[in-house]
Formats: sequence, structure tokens, C-alpha cells
Amino acid sequence: MLRRRHLGRVSFREANDLQRALLESGDDYVLVMQHPPTYTLGVRAVPEHFLVPVDSLVADVVEADRGGDVTFHGPGQIVAWAIATVGDDPGSGRAHVHRLEDAVIETVRHFDPDGRLGTVDRLEGYPGVWAHVESRPAKVAAVGVRTERNRNGQRRTLHGVALNVDVDLAAFSAIVPCGIPDKPVASMRSLGLDAELADVESYLGSALAARLGGGEEHVASVDRSLAVATAEPAALRRLRRAGVDPDDGVDLHARKPAWMRVEADMGAGFRSMRRLNDDLRLVTVCEEAGCPNIFECWDSGTATFMVNGERCTRACTFCLVDTQKPLPLDPTEPARVAEAVVRLGLRHAVVTCVARDDLADGGAGAIAATIRAIRDRSPETSVEVLISDVRGDVASLELILDARPDVVNHNIETVARLQRAVRPSAGYARSLTVLARAGAAGLTTKSGLMVGLGETVDEVEETLADLAAVGVSIATIGQYVRPTRAHSPVMRWWEPDEFDDLAARGRRLGLAHVQASPLTRSSYHAGEALAEARPVEIRAGTR
Repeated sequence: MLRRRHLGRVSFREANDLQRALLESGDDYVLVMQHPPTYTLGVRAVPEHFLVPVDSLVADVVEADRGGDVTFHGPGQIVAWAIATVGDDPGSGRAHVHRLEDAVIETVRHFDPDGRLGTVDRLEGYPGVWAHVESRPAKVAAVGVRTERNRNGQRRTLHGVALNVDVDLAAFSAIVPCGIPDKPVASMRSLGLDAELADVESYLGSALAARLGGGEEHVASVDRSLAVATAEPAALRRLRRAGVDPDDGVDLHARKPAWMRVEADMGAGFRSMRRLNDDLRLVTVCEEAGCPNIFECWDSGTATFMVNGERCTRACTFCLVDTQKPLPLDPTEPARVAEAVVRLGLRHAVVTCVARDDLADGGAGAIAATIRAIRDRSPETSVEVLISDVRGDVASLELILDARPDVVNHNIETVARLQRAVRPSAGYARSLTVLARAGAAGLTTKSGLMVGLGETVDEVEETLADLAAVGVSIATIGQYVRPTRAHSPVMRWWEPDEFDDLAARGRRLGLAHVQASPLTRSSYHAGEALAEARPVEIRAGTR
């Protein structure tokens, strides 16, 4: 089985950490993407092959563990990495490289039916793919691969090919590309081919899958289509581009099905929790996000505390949290959350946050301070944090990871196709990378998604497969409920037995615990989920 993922634009560092996690997966993957302007140095890179001072480059400069010398990646170049199992025989690595090159050769020839580029093939002694225009070779695709064994002893591949479709060739003038001074770099566009980038990407992905998959293939793509100018709100335009017609959604005022209706029970436990929150000036996601389980959870003395204020810097189309300009952080907040944990006698505390892109660390320092405050006041309490992606910043994430929460939860929220429509300031690959980095730090990881936004069963399963592949232990799946008319519509109500089916699919894919029901939310029965997942992790030796 091969899983092909079209991820859009992903930084090299994030993609590298993602593929490192997939190295340990039992499934083969092809990741197709573009990078922002980036120079990468392979294991045989020569510093003198930078022809200008490195600090003068308006691009990232990254050391890579692939083969080869220095090269450039940027918009207009399709990067395809294969994380696949190969044989132990000495020639399997070279055979894998040839399969990658063959896929590129087929792709370029497909978009050059008139032979405008001359012969498109290999060049003896020089890896990659070359166009021989008037007998002069020009490199249109670079290849750089690494193989190594994962924890299960499988020999797996990393990295892959980079095909220049319409990349800025001027960027290559700052280096000796691939250490070859006497042969130029070209692109399909510079050689006269006007193929659309999306079409080339799709064809190359299929060509790679045909050579690497050897059978069943599962594809998921982040929607990257261009905006169409209409009078509709941006959220609705993004849904249409992703293949969802919001006009077919459930009417906001239509009566919910019986399994979605919750009876309000403001009993003694609920009232006590409200008094505690008012007394300590706490914010809970239970109230801010309009959680349907608030009566059950508060009556039992549990709540999910929201830190870093109550105003979010993002405007996801599913979320009710306030998006006004955030206020400064309150330095007393961690201590007040810890006091609530002590007063409630919590064995498992859940702390979530708003996204704070206005802060240098994305609010990570305050989350870490809250973890430490709870540890100081109640060392027997397990702590789960539900975090933002902190803009993909490694240093910010490490502030949280170094505080060693018992669970790092980061919600992927929806399937790949609907990411830009539902959470335009986030990203599918970035969320997987956050979870991969937390797992690499030895922490239990958790994620959640909603259904009812226009996704299919197969797309949900592919998302669960990706979560399992990066080491996630716990997943939650719940029904999306539209907060207001300004938010994304509910496209349909998933029935209870469908949630049971999704949970079973997730467990078959290797997730230790899947909490799935119409009313499930990220922190619903969080303590029980951790207790169930941990024995599985210990038996599997994954933590």
C-alpha cells in the first residue's frame, strides 16, 4: 500500500521532521509539495559552492542528510519525497533512484509531445534528469536520496526528486548547483513548455505511485486552487473551491437529530464549577466554544481551562472563540489554573489555549508556565495540553515539550482537502509535524477532527492513517455543529453507528484509543483515554 499526499507549500524543516516520523510507519508514503525559497546542503556539500555570502541570501539555508551537494528549492519547483521500504540487497538503493528518475522522465515527456526539449533522459555520471536541447544537456530535475533502517529493522528511503517547472532560475546563480559548474540548470518553462504546475504535480505523483506502490494507492490532497472573485464571504468561497457546495448544507435553524440534543442540567455540580471559575477569573473552552458536554463535565467537576486569554488571532470557520484584538497576557493565570486543579482535586487536568500569533513564542511560554504551576501544586495530577501549532516554530514548541506534559494534543480538525476552507491560517502538514515533533520528544500525542463539513468516510480514514503514521496514540472524532450563520455550514449529521465505524477504522490503523461519537470533543473523557492508551504504548514499546 502507498499513501500519496499533496501537501501544498511546506517548509523544508517541517517536511523533514514529518518524513522522519513516517520513516517509522509501516506504510509507504510519497509526499508531494513545494518549499519556500530554501538552499539545502547534502552530505557531500562543499562550502565553496556558495558563490555569495550565505547571510546575504533571502532564503533559508538548511543542512540535509540526503546525498549530493548544494541545491535550491522554491515556488514553481515540485518536490516529491518517497518514504518507502526497499530490499537489503546492495543494488536496491540505486534501483530506487532509477524509479524516481523514470517517473520524472515520463512526466516531462508527457508534457512535451512534440519533443521540444529533445531527448529527456539520464546523463551518464550525473544523477538527475536532463533535457538534451540541441545536444546540450540542461538539468531539469535533481535527485537526492538516503536510506536507513527504522526501529523495526526495515530499510527505508528518505527524500527524493525536485522537478523544475517554473522556478526562479536566478536563485541558482548564487551556488554551484549540485556541485556541477559546467552544466546549466533549466526548467520546463525556460525550455518552452507551458504546462500548468498543478497538472505536472498531479501527473508526477501518479507516475511515482505507479513505480513505488505496486498496487493499492490512497491519495489525499490539500486544496490549492485559486480564489474566484465573487460577492460571497471568503469562507464560503473556500468551501466551493474545495468541492463543497454550502447551499446544500443543513439549515442553521433546522431541528437537530435526537442524538445531538442535550438536556441542560444546571445542578449543584454545574453551579459549583461556575462559582469556581468566577472566583478565580478563569476561562474555560467549555463556555467559549459552546461545548455540548458542558453540563455533564461540569456536573462531574471537570473542565478544560483555556489560557493565554480568551481572544484568538485566527478566524477558523468552525470556531466560536472571540477573534477581537487579544489583550496582554496575565502573569497570574498559571497560578490561578493550578489553584482550580487543587480545589477540584483533579487527577487529570486539561489545559487548552487560543492561538496567539501576536506573541513571539505563540503563547508557548505561558502554557509551559501553567504546566509547571500545576506540577508544583498537584504533582500527582496528569496534565494534558491542547495547543496551537505555534506557527511551526521549533523553539516555541520546545518550550512546551520541555515542560513534559503527560499528553500533547493538537487537533488536525479536518481532512486534507478541507484544511484551507476550514482553518486557513493553519496547515495539514504543519499539524502532522507538530505531532511528530512531540512524539519524537517521547511524549504521548493526541489529535482530533470534526465530521459534517463535507468530508467522506475514506478521507477521514486517510487522516486517521496519517495520525497513526506519525505516532499519535489517541484520536477524538465528533460532529461539527455550526455556531452561527457566519460559520461553515453543517453539510450532514453523521449517525452514531457511523462514529462507531470510524472508531473501529482508527483502531485497525494502529491508534491506541479512539473516542468517537456525535458529542465527542477534544477533551471529552480525556483522563480515561490516557489510561487506556498508556498500556498499549507500553506493550508496543513506543514510549
